[in-house]
This record gives sequence, structure tokens and C-alpha cells, in this order.
Amino acid sequence: MKSWLHFLIVSSLATLLLVWPLLVPLQSQELLPGSRVWGNFQLDAQYYQEDSLIGAPDVREKILMNSFANLNFSYKGVTLGMRYESYQNPLLGFDSRYQGSGIPYRFASYTRDGLEVTLGNFYEQYGNGLIMRSYVEPNLGIDNALDGVRLLYRPVDGITLRTMVGKQRLYWDKGPGIVRGADAEFHLNSIMGTLEESPNQWTIGLSGVSKFQEDQNPLYNLPENVAAFAGRLNYTRGAFHLNAEYAYKANDPSADNNFIYRHGEALTLSGSYSFSGFGLLLSAKRIDNMGFRSNRASLDNDLHINYLPAMTRQHVYSLTGMYPYATQPTGELGALAELTFRLPRQTWWGGPFGTTVTANFSLANAIDKQPINDTISVGQTGTEGYTSGFFTPGEEKFFQDFNLEVSRRFSTTLRGTFTYMNLFYNQNRIEGYQDKEDVKAHIFVADMNHRLPQRRSLRWEVQHLSTAQDNGNWIMALVEVNLSTRWFISVADQYNYGNDDKDMRQHYYTVNAGYTQNANRFTLGWGRQREGIICVGGVCRVLPASSGLTLSITSSF
Repeated sequence: MKSWLHFLIVSSLATLLLVWPLLVPLQSQELLPGSRVWGNFQLDAQYYQEDSLIGAPDVREKILMNSFANLNFSYKGVTLGMRYESYQNPLLGFDSRYQGSGIPYRFASYTRDGLEVTLGNFYEQYGNGLIMRSYVEPNLGIDNALDGVRLLYRPVDGITLRTMVGKQRLYWDKGPGIVRGADAEFHLNSIMGTLEESPNQWTIGLSGVSKFQEDQNPLYNLPENVAAFAGRLNYTRGAFHLNAEYAYKANDPSADNNFIYRHGEALTLSGSYSFSGFGLLLSAKRIDNMGFRSNRASLDNDLHINYLPAMTRQHVYSLTGMYPYATQPTGELGALAELTFRLPRQTWWGGPFGTTVTANFSLANAIDKQPINDTISVGQTGTEGYTSGFFTPGEEKFFQDFNLEVSRRFSTTLRGTFTYMNLFYNQNRIEGYQDKEDVKAHIFVADMNHRLPQRRSLRWEVQHLSTAQDNGNWIMALVEVNLSTRWFISVADQYNYGNDDKDMRQHYYTVNAGYTQNANRFTLGWGRQREGIICVGGVCRVLPASSGLTLSITSSF
């Protein structure tokens, strides 16, 4: 059945791709009214040079490449889609198991009378993702798409019901576990006539997810079926918004938790209030033993069923993002507060064009764990590992940062953004070391943008990171010139001038040029890349040091 479905989808789309140029003139005569074809393409390639000064290795192939293309077609409620991927071979920092080419993602779906049916691959998320989120993030090498069947049904306005079953993608294969889930969401104002005109908008949701994996462990009696449940609430009134979600997971011994038999819990709370010139965001969370994978033996970023977001600011500058936070599924208490306000125009503190100030604070801390010293026998279930008070923090701090950002327009052509960051970063916990010092750093950024005549612009950055730990002080400078709406060129240098090892006081210089035409973008670069970590939403991968020429092409239609 699966081979037949795969053949049908791929052959249909391949045929469509070949004959579509012939059909375009006929479409103008309404041969296929209402049909649509869309997709996108991305290629990232690098020519590698050995650079022993920064630890960049010699790459045998010299050139490595990641690329993919999505192609989708819809007509009268039927949608077909596929993604072709090619890794020849994967770029440094990506798992070598991606090596090769093929079509790992294909699907067919249709919608009729409120029912949407999807066969093949799909992505899904319930609520905030605490017990279910499948997604793709090509820059991190993450794709945990499900392969199976997904149903979505809207019987009446305000009610959405979803269910699915499938196996998760594991590079060019699938994981051993079967994932099953269901979700129901109710917009009470649409369902209940008495609330239809109310300014208070209420939405509630309930989710359930389970996984099945055979127990083949010779020592322990491992649960083959593991269930997780979640409930959520969204409330909105004018400029005020509140979101809350609680999740519970049955005991799930795995490599993540050292095969203990303790249940898992997660709670997230978020509230915001905003009006013209003012915004306030407050968030908090508690995570306890919430690693959830379709293979209990997997590590790193493989086969995650759920998603545990990091409540930390997402930084866009290179030095403020040098020490990003990665969510700790084994136990974490986190909080975030962000205040944004605009100083009025035509005042001495706001300037002639106004000034925007954003203050942000985030904290991630261990939870309290009291060990349980019980013993287990062969063939029996194991220890729960520890007990923990729900709101009791542990002694270890994982991460803390305070950010102050001031954005000001000085004239009609000149504006600037100035940032200060105070950072605490627990290397041992976040990066898995045993003997590293906690990093304490002060970071400053000045970002200026000058608009020039004839649709040109000049942007420059100066950044400085001051720390007595890890690799010491850094300074960074960048100049970017947009020659038109299509062409740009940039030159940058990061200098690790404060490294205790004088041989490692290296410059990481880069030169990039780019061209954009409508939906096509070409970027060519040359230089050095420092070793570090790249994160998106609290999910991270290690980026090794490299040196050489890079090419990036993106396109969409």
C-alpha cells in the first residue's frame, strides 16, 4: 500500500512538472480553472579549505552541498505535494546519515464538507507542542515528519477535531515507534450563543498522544505504550491575551532520563498586554522529565515527538547569539519578562522622530530533585529516580540574560539600534561539558542604517563581548552596502582578541555579495566560520569551524 501510494504521488507530480509548461496557455482558456502550482527551492554549498589556526578540518570532497525543492499542486480540493532532497555530501555540522538523494516527503490530501484527509507525510502540532509537534527546520537539519494518515474535521463553526497515526522520519528511514494522537479545540464564543457578542474570547483545547515501541530490553520491563495528555486555554479581551497549557506524560524510561520510571509534567503560562506605544509580555514554565521520542534509545535531535520552547530572547546579532540557550527536558524552571514602550516624538528624550525602548529579562533554572535510593531487579520496573516539588527551584542556574535595546530615528535617512546584554551561561549543563566555567559576559551592539539616494543604503555594526571565561573577549565589525534593491555586498570581521591562548587570537573575516530578483536570491561568500552553536527556538546543533567559499540560492514560485 505504501509503495503504491508513493509511486502514485511521485509519478503524478513528475508528470505535472513535465507537462505544465504546455498546459499554461491552455489554462488561460480555463481548461483547469481554480488549479494552482507552487513550491520553493534552496541550495547551500561550500568549498572547504583546511585552516589549522581555527581548527577547520580538511574535507575530502572539498565541496559539500545541501539542497531541496518542494513542489505542490492543488485542484478542486485535492492537493498533491512532494519534496526532493539531495545531500552530496551533507555540509559540516549536519548528520552524515543525510547523505544521498531521494524523495522523503510526499503526500496526497483532499477536503470535502469540512473533512480534510491527508495520506503520506505531514506535519502536526497540538497547542504549544508540549506533547506533539512535528516540523522541519532545514538550517538545523531537523525533520521529524510523520508518515501515515491525518484527519481534520470541522463539524460546525468553532469546533476543530484532529487525529493522526504514523511513524516519524529518521533521515532516509523511519523510526521504530508508532505515534498516535488526537486533538479537539473549541472556540466557545462561536459554539455558545450567549457568548457570541461577548468581548471575552475563550478557546479551550484537549490533546492526547501515545507511542508504541516493542520492549526488547533484556534487563528491564519497559512500557511499550506511553501516553501523554494536555489541556490548554486561550483568553483574549481587547489588548489582553492569556495562554496556559498543562501536559502530563506517563512513565517513559529512555536514554534522555537514564531509564527512570518517573512521569513527566510541563506547564507554560504566557500573558501579554499592549496598546499604542506600550507592550508587556510575561511568561513562565516548568518542565519535568518531558523528553518524548518515538524511539527510547535516541539522542540529540532524533525522533522528538514534542517540542519544549525556550523562554529566552531570540537574538539576531552574532555576539549576542554566541551563547544561545537550549531547553533542558530533564528539568527546568523558566521565566521571561519583556517591556516595550515608545518615547514621544518632539521631546528631548524621544527626539524628533521618537524612540523605542525594549527591556527583556529571562531566567532558566534547575528544578528541585530529591533522589530516591531504591533498587531494582532484572525483569522488573525500575526506580522513579527522584521526587520534586512542583514550584521548588533547584540550586543550579542554567541561563540568565538581561537585554536593553534602544531604537531611534535620528533623521529621515538615519536610524540606529543600540543593545546591551548581561549574560550568565552554564556551559556544563547546556553543552554537556564536565569542567567548564560558567560564562558571565557583557555585550554591546551598535547598529546604524543610513538610507542613501537612488534606493541605496549603508548599514554598519560594531559589537563587543567582554568575559573572563571561555574564549575571552571578542569584537566584531560589519559594513553592508545595498547598491540597489537587487545588489548588496558586506564585509565583516570577528576578532577573538581576549583569548588566553595567543595562538587562538584569530580574525574570522567574511565577505558576502548577493543578488535578488523577484523571488530568486543568490548569495556568494568567502571567509572563516568560528566553531559554535546555532539555535532556533531552543533547539540547537553544533556548528564546526570552517573556512572557504559558500554559495546559497533560494527561489519560490
